[in-house]
Amino acid sequence: MSKSILLIGSNGQVGTELQNTLSSNYKVIAVARPQIDLTQADNLRQIIRETQPEIIINAAAYTAVDKAESEPKIAHIINAIAPQIIAEESQELGSFLIHLSTDYVFNGNNNYPYRETDITNPLSVYGQTKLAGEIAIQKTCPQYIILRTAWVYGTYGKSNFVKTMLRLGKERPEVRVVADQIGSPTWAKDIALTISQIIPQLTLETAGIYHYTNSGVASWYDFAIAIFEEAEKLDFPLKIANIIPITTPEYPTPAKRPAYSVLACEKISKILGTNPPHWRQRLRLMLKKLQEKSL
Repeated sequence: MSKSILLIGSNGQVGTELQNTLSSNYKVIAVARPQIDLTQADNLRQIIRETQPEIIINAAAYTAVDKAESEPKIAHIINAIAPQIIAEESQELGSFLIHLSTDYVFNGNNNYPYRETDITNPLSVYGQTKLAGEIAIQKTCPQYIILRTAWVYGTYGKSNFVKTMLRLGKERPEVRVVADQIGSPTWAKDIALTISQIIPQLTLETAGIYHYTNSGVASWYDFAIAIFEEAEKLDFPLKIANIIPITTPEYPTPAKRPAYSVLACEKISKILGTNPPHWRQRLRLMLKKLQEKSL
């Protein structure tokens, strides 16, 4: 009989891909708002106890990075308290917990890719609350995988950088994009595929923190140029003629972001037996999927 998986946050960009990827091999119990409310401890505990899953995947989070600066309490409840409750229930059931985290737990002062063992020092409320969630899980439940990822975009979900650029590129001849923040754009589908490859290998020996992103690095400016180049090849409707690189201070935001948040993926590559695919190649594929979806 296939393992039962409780997928929390099944309607987000990663959650939707997880549901699509895992449903053929596992009994997936997919829950999302309003059915589950991460701000209500009793609701969360009740759903976990009723479903009795062998694996819990927490793909839900408070991800509005700038809004979190003015809503630190709610961000803390969803990103720190809820993961602790999930970890407590997971420990009680003896189930394995897979939890998604972020590059924003680092301050971005590195000049080499961040390893899982590097010191965390988040700059924003979002990063601080996500780190608090990681720590709570580690203290509570030995059977866990914390998967840190970065610069996530996908075919599903309301908005992400790719969808924003396509919308702006359709409406405007010119966009200004930050060129001094460096990371690795990552397709949500690849995160789901990675988790599907980890599941058969879940043991206490493989438990721990892992980094996963697509390979290669880019600035947001590089990423925007690539989006428009690939979208043009696929005949997306575009007005864009000019992409202007700007600095972080020229685009002030409530939350501070790490200037460099490339994650080292050697640890997970050993488990997967392969290196992550390059971000540009995956962007091309995502745009094709997006085009098919809109037809």
